[in-house]
Amino acid sequence: MGSVKSSGFDLYGFKTEKGELVALGAYEVRNRTMGVHIVYMEGQAESNRTLVEAPKYRGIGRALIAYGIKLSVDAGFNDDVTLDAKTPELARHYERDFGAVRLPGRENNTAPRYLICDEAAQIIFTGYLEEG
Repeated sequence: MGSVKSSGFDLYGFKTEKGELVALGAYEVRNRTMGVHIVYMEGQAESNRTLVEAPKYRGIGRALIAYGIKLSVDAGFNDDVTLDAKTPELARHYERDFGAVRLPGRENNTAPRYLICDEAAQIIFTGYLEEG
């Protein structure tokens, strides 16, 4: 994962050994909420489980979330990570595959916000370390 310069957020991109860009993530360390918010996650369309039946690359979203968990731990916020679900399919994916919990209190016109923490975050992080 390599850093990309930005203003305000930490941006990271995943590339293959051949230099093919497969994912981008923008992370915000939120001091007032004691965690890391994943502002933006985008995987290569050919690898998006909500778009294709057989992804070209597997685990891109999990890797982006695992990196957010690492940032959270490094910042002293345990392993708390929040992210917004841009589509209902992503919301179901976050709940089912990552153990994310929907946070209350969002306005009706905004994307639902999810929290990944505690055991769910540990499973993602340690699973990524074991696979990587």
